[in-house]
Amino acid sequence: MIRTIFTRKNLIAISLSVFYALIIVFTGLCIDGGEASFMSKKNPFAMMAASLNFRSVAPGLLGHLCLILISFYIIVLVTALIFEKRYATINDIKPFSKKMILTYSFTVVACALLSLGFGILCQKPLTGENIKNTLTFVGQSMALGTGIFLVLFIIVVAATMLVVNFINIDKPFKFFDEDTEPVFDDEEVDADIKSSFEGDAEGEANANLGGEGGAGGGGGGAADGSTSVTSALEIGAREKVFPSLCRIDTEHEGFVIEHIETDDLTLEEICDRFRNYLADKEKLYFDPDVIRFFISGFAASQFEILEGLSGTGKSSLPRYFAKFVNGRVLFLAVQATWRDKSSILGFFNEFSTNYSETDFLVELYHANYNPDVIHMFVLDEMNISRVEYYFADLLSVLEYPEEDWKLKVMQLPYDFVPPIKLEGGFIQIPTNSYFVGTANKDDSTFTIADKVYDRAITMDFTNQNAPFKPTGNSEPINLSSSKLDSLFDSALNNAANQMNDEDYAKLHTICDYVYDQFGIAIGNRIMNQIAKIVPVFVACGGTKESAIDFMISKKLVSKIEGRFEEYVKDALIGLNKLLAQTYGPGTMKITERTANNIIRTL
Repeated sequence: MIRTIFTRKNLIAISLSVFYALIIVFTGLCIDGGEASFMSKKNPFAMMAASLNFRSVAPGLLGHLCLILISFYIIVLVTALIFEKRYATINDIKPFSKKMILTYSFTVVACALLSLGFGILCQKPLTGENIKNTLTFVGQSMALGTGIFLVLFIIVVAATMLVVNFINIDKPFKFFDEDTEPVFDDEEVDADIKSSFEGDAEGEANANLGGEGGAGGGGGGAADGSTSVTSALEIGAREKVFPSLCRIDTEHEGFVIEHIETDDLTLEEICDRFRNYLADKEKLYFDPDVIRFFISGFAASQFEILEGLSGTGKSSLPRYFAKFVNGRVLFLAVQATWRDKSSILGFFNEFSTNYSETDFLVELYHANYNPDVIHMFVLDEMNISRVEYYFADLLSVLEYPEEDWKLKVMQLPYDFVPPIKLEGGFIQIPTNSYFVGTANKDDSTFTIADKVYDRAITMDFTNQNAPFKPTGNSEPINLSSSKLDSLFDSALNNAANQMNDEDYAKLHTICDYVYDQFGIAIGNRIMNQIAKIVPVFVACGGTKESAIDFMISKKLVSKIEGRFEEYVKDALIGLNKLLAQTYGPGTMKITERTANNIIRTL
C-alpha cells in the first residue's frame, strides 16, 4: 500500500517539510533571548531578527518544546494532505471535490489545534504572560525560518539549474520548443521527404491503405508500427509522440491500482442478479442460459462473438455487464476500411513525428494501470470488415501464455524513452481485458473465418425473449477482475463440475460420427475450451449437458452450414438420432435445432 500511496514527488515534498521544520527549530535556538541560550547572541540569525525589530524573548525549555511540537505537526500535516490527495486519486474520487476539501480543512485545523494545544498546555506556569511570550517566540521563529528556507530553496534550485544546463549545454532544451514547429532549410526538407518514400513495398502499401479513412486512417507507418526513425531526437519527447498515454502515466504517477472493492458473490448469484438487473433497470430480457453462457464463456476465451438478428441485445449485453459490475467498457463501431492492426492500435506518422493513438490503444493502456477493474472492449458489427485482417494479431497473441500477451505498437528508436507501460514498444494485454464482437449475417458483411470462430466463444441471438418480472435482487455490484478469476478457478477445480470419462466418451462418439460423415474434426484448442466452459457453466447454475450441447452446436455442427451435397441431409438426420441415443431424447436441443435449420435449407 505504501508503494501505491507515496510516489517520488510525494517523498520530495515530505523531505522539504522535514527540512523546513528543522530550519524553524534551529532558528528558534538562534534567536533565543534568554541567558541560558547556548548560541552566541551575535549569530547571523539573531542579528537578522534584531534588524527586523523582533522582540527579544526568553522562551525557556518549554517554549522550545512548543516550537518543536509545531514543527513536528507541520511534517504530519504535509504527509496527511499528500496521503489524502493520493488516496482520492487511486479511488477515483476528485481530489478537489467538496468532500475532499472538507477533509483537507479538517486535517489542517486538527494539526493546528493539536500542536498549539499541546504546546500551550506544556507551559509552566500557565499564565497569560507566559503564553504570550511563547507565542511571540514561536511566531518570530517561524517568520524568520520561513524566509531563510525560501532563500536557501531559491539558491539550491538556481545552482541545480546551472549545473544541469551546463552539463547539457550542447543538447536542445525541449521545454520551450516542444510545441513549436522545427525550422528546416530546403536541403533538410528534401532529404526528409526523400527518406519517407524510400521505405519497403509493405510500408508504402500500408500508407496508402491509411489514406482510405476510417479509424485507422492515414499514416506513414508500417503495418507493425515500425518506423525508419533511428534516434529519439528525430521524433522529440514521449509527451509529444504519445500524449494520451503520457497523460495516463501522469494521472497514476506510474503506479498501478492493484486492488479494488468487490462483493462476495457466487457465479450463480452473479448470473441471477445480472439477469434481474437487465430486466428491472434496462428492460432487456434474456434466457438464464444466455447469461450463463456469456459469463462462463470468458473462462474459456478472452474473446466472444455475439451474432444474430439486429435488436436482440447483442451490443447491450456486454455494455450493461460492464455497468453492472462497475467496470469499464469501450464501444467501437468497426469500419469497412479496417485492413490491419493499425486500425485498432494506431500508427506512427513520420511526417508529424507523433503516434496516432486510437481509443482502443488508450483504453488498453488504461487497463494496465487498473488490473483489478474489468475492461470490456466491444467491436460492433465486427464483420463489416474482415476480422482475420485487423484482429489477427490479437487473436494470435491470446494463444500464448498470459505473460506473453503483448502487441507490438511501434519500433522505438534506440534512445527513445517510451511511456511507462509501453515497454520496448509493446503493450501488454492484461487478463482483465475481455473482447466482445457483435456480428450480423447479411449481404453487407463478410463471413467470419473458421479460425476466428475456433478461437472465440460464439453465441447466437435469434429471437426476442418474453418480458418477465424479476423476483430477486437487481442492484449493480462491485466485481473485481481478481474475484472473477478466483470464481472461475474454483469452478474449474471442482471435480463434481468437471468433464469425466463418461462425458468425454459421449462427446467423442458425436465427434467421431461428424468426422466420418462430414470430415469435420475439433482440435485440442476446442477440447480445452470445452474442459473450461463446462465446469464454469455448471457453477453458474446450468447443467453439463446444456454446456456440451452449446459447444457441439457452435464448434462442430455449425460448420456443416453451407454444404449442399446429397448425403448431408441423411447424415444430419442420423446425427439427431445419435444425439438422442447418446444423451437422451430432447437433451441436446441447441444442436438438434442447428441441424434441423440446416436440413430445412437442403
